[in-house]
Amino acid sequence: MTDTENSLFALFLLAKSKAPSYFELLSAKNEIEFDKAFDAILEDAVIKIEQNGKNYANLNENGLTGVLAAALSIPGLTVTQETNSNGHVDLVIEADHCSPKRRKLGEAKIYNGPAYHVSGLDQLLNRYTTGREGRGLVITYVKKKNISVLMDEIRNYMDTNLPCNQKGASTNHTLKWSFLSIHTHSCGEDLQISHIGCNLFFGQDLSSRDGEQ
Repeated sequence: MTDTENSLFALFLLAKSKAPSYFELLSAKNEIEFDKAFDAILEDAVIKIEQNGKNYANLNENGLTGVLAAALSIPGLTVTQETNSNGHVDLVIEADHCSPKRRKLGEAKIYNGPAYHVSGLDQLLNRYTTGREGRGLVITYVKKKNISVLMDEIRNYMDTNLPCNQKGASTNHTLKWSFLSIHTHSCGEDLQISHIGCNLFFGQDLSSRDGEQ
């Protein structure tokens, strides 16, 4: 290699070491690899929000989702809020330099019981999703204590009622307080959805604000 090539390669390795998730997103060969890389970015974003939960206590769903969108935004990943996709979906996540194009949609809810969570799932699958997108997201901001119990209640409710053409029982997600479900979509294909819990309880019950728009 020439000195210039060596310098460029060294710069590449340095950038890769500083932002491994970006390179994993960029180099993903399939949806499985892309989802694995994205989940790492999502986990970091959720943790940052949880660590600052006290500062976000008075935000409504739109405000919290704005914070999440900002936390998810990294070079190569464009995250927008209230973008049109057969209506104004809470989150649109697009990888800028991937081929084929990779796009995710997400709905977000402040916890207000399993039925309210499912209403977000219904919006995501039956209003906004065309079937061309990758794995979808339903984010639940939990301002009550016992997020583990509450997310299990949502999961059990879904596994009992199988909403939105759910196919069988849900499965574990790599992220804590989260799970995966599969649904038969109107496009004729089975689509996977991540259900992600975000713990925003910090010592007082803010349930009076649950579901606030």
